[in-house]
Parts: sequence; structure tokens; C-alpha cells
Amino acid sequence: MSDPMTFAILLGLLLVLLAGGVWVALSLLIVALAGLSFFSGAPTGLVMATTLWGNSHSWPLAALPLFILMGEILLRSRLSEDMFSGLAPWLGRAPGRLLHVNVLGCAIFAAVSGSSAATAATIGRMSVPELTRRGYPESLILGTLAGSATLGFLIPPSVILIVYGVATEQSIARLFIAGILPGLMLVSLFGGYVALRAWMNPASIPREDITLNLREKLRASRRLIPIVILIGGVIGSIYTGVASPTDAAAVGVVFSVILAVATGSFRWRDFKDALFSATRTSAMIAFILLGASVLSVSMGFTGIPRNLAAWIGTFGLSPTALLAVLTVFFILLGCFLDGISVVVLTTSIILPMVEAAGIDPLWFGIYLVLVVEMSQITPPVGFNLFVIQGLTGYNILKVARAALPFFGLLLLAVLLITLVPGIVTYLPSLMGN
Repeated sequence: MSDPMTFAILLGLLLVLLAGGVWVALSLLIVALAGLSFFSGAPTGLVMATTLWGNSHSWPLAALPLFILMGEILLRSRLSEDMFSGLAPWLGRAPGRLLHVNVLGCAIFAAVSGSSAATAATIGRMSVPELTRRGYPESLILGTLAGSATLGFLIPPSVILIVYGVATEQSIARLFIAGILPGLMLVSLFGGYVALRAWMNPASIPREDITLNLREKLRASRRLIPIVILIGGVIGSIYTGVASPTDAAAVGVVFSVILAVATGSFRWRDFKDALFSATRTSAMIAFILLGASVLSVSMGFTGIPRNLAAWIGTFGLSPTALLAVLTVFFILLGCFLDGISVVVLTTSIILPMVEAAGIDPLWFGIYLVLVVEMSQITPPVGFNLFVIQGLTGYNILKVARAALPFFGLLLLAVLLITLVPGIVTYLPSLMGN
């Protein structure tokens, strides 16, 4: 049977399973079994056993549950209130005023949670009622929250970058460092858009009576010091090579517990809730990764990725044209699957053709995360949209419309890193090999 026909059959089977509500991990395993059993001569049982065992004790993967636990602990602390109190005095006179709390608050929490949905939930609980009470435009409140929460996927430590690193055998430390400049670029783009909207329609932004002098602003910002130290310690130890991502995650968990307890609002029950929630999330992601690893090996035995890459190569697409096609493909896929599923479903097939086109896998990881971020704010399966809908009670399409400009800014970010790859590769190049 020809490779295109084999690929179509396996893809059709996967779509049927996903549409039928079968767990993503089980769908991947079933398709992998079908590929091994019917389209290759490999010993199915032996391949499955060795692949599952070999991928179930990955040391880099140990960072995943630790970073998730760190985010869950801080989610249940008084961190969001402290961030609002620390940031608000500095933003009262900025164009857009306290709407920037959503952007900067999401950026700060993203740097300690690694999760887009957790960032939206934590910052949204604090900012949406407060900004609504002060009279800020509803569309900008929802849009800045939905768009800025996607930073949880990009700014390290990022759960999805760990997943990509494990799936593609890329250095997680280098991926983390590669995400810093693009993350800051996105913060600037989001903040610039808020300022532009404020300049275009100043009457829509309420005045803030914040008349603090410099000393009073610095005193209000003291609450930010512990979280800044935590971020600097985790990311700095990775960047300087003092600690691996897994070691830094372990230290981050310890310090996040200390920080949460110090707020006075974190109890033993909160720690147990954080532990159980982190366990459920980590088990789900690990299960998906195991299914994806078996599928990747299965695809290797069938020869589909290699032959598909060669087939696409016959079209003579330039790297830029290939990225344009992949961008549309990932956006469509992200309308129906969550970000982690998109990454594990596609890397085994996409990466060979990406490498054949001469595209750096490290750069491609950041590109992929940016495109997957768009899926967080696109219906019908946009996790950030669901989170904000739960917080506000608004129709999900209303939230999606508010987030549309930020979807455009994410597309602009993809264009910028394509035109200037050094935005991604400069900091990792300083680390050497």
C-alpha cells in the first residue's frame, strides 16, 4: 500500500477516535498499534514494551510535574493581590492605565506557573472584578486577559516547552532561554496595543486618582520582591548553568511553598489541593507523551514521516513558504485540540521535513509555541476562553471577539521571529553548546 494511502487511513482513524471522545493518549496508542500491526513488519508487543519503558523514566521530564506543582501552589496563594498592589501605583498615568496590570501580571505569573490556563485563572480572579468596578472597557479587560495569559506557554518555565524538548530531544534549558526575548517582545506588543487604543479613544479609559510619590510607590512594590527573587532564582540558575531545569524546578517548589505560607493565606488543605491537581495534570500530560512516543516509533517503522518529508520536498517549497503552510495547518488544528496535544501529535511527522528544509529545531520550538498560543484563544476549543467564560459568565464568542486583536498580535510575533530569527537564537547562542 502506498505511503499517502497509509497516512490517510491512520489519520482518518485518529480523527474518528478523537471525534468519538476517546482520550487523546488512548487514541495515539490505538493508531500506533494499527500502524505497527498492519503497515509494518515490526514485532508490535516488543516495540510497545520497550518504547513505553524507555520513555517512562526520562529525567528531563521530571521537571514537568515540579513546575506544574509550583504554579498550583502559587495559584492558591495571595500572589495575585500582591501583584495588583505592587503594579498599580506605577501604571496610573500610563496610556491604558491599569489595563497594563493584566499584561504585566500575566507575564509575571507566567514566569512562575508555566501554564496558560493557570495564568488566566489567577490574574482573571483579581483583575476582572477590579477593572470592571473602575469602569474600564469590557472588551479590553477580556482581550488583554485572554491574550496575555497565553504568555504562560512561552515565558519560561513553560510546560509546553518541556513537552516539546522531551518529544524532540532538544535541550530544555536552551528552549527556556530561547523563550525569554520572544516573551518580552509579546509583552511589548500587547502593552503597545493597549496604549494605542487608549490614545485613539482616551475617553474610554477612566482616570485614576493615584497620587503617590516615589517613596510610596517603592513601598507598595515591596510585595513584588519575593516573586521577583523566585523568578530570578529559577531562570537565573538555568541560564548560568548552576542548575538543570529539573533541579531548578525542585528548588522553585520549595521556595513557592515558603512564599505562599508567608502570604498568610496558604494552609495545609491548600497544599493538598495543589498536590492532587498537579498530579492529575502531570499524569494526563505524561500519558499523552507516552502515547505520542509509541506513535512516533510506529511512524518510523512505517516510513511515513521520511517519505512525507521527501514528498513535500518535491514541491520545492522555500522554508518561508513551508512555515506559511504549517502556520495555517497548526491554527486549524488548534481550533479543535489543546496545545499539548497539537505538539505531541505533530512533532514526529513535521520535524523531519522541517529539518530537511534547513530550519533550526530550537527556533521551530519557539515558533510552534507561538502558533499553539493562538489555539488558546480560538473557538471552539480555546482553553483561555473557557477559563474566562467561567470567571465572567460571558458568552464564549464574546470573549473570542475581544481576544481577536491579540490573535493578530501573535501572528505578527510569528512574522517578526521569521524575519529576525536572532530574537529566538541570540540568548541560547551565548550559552554555547
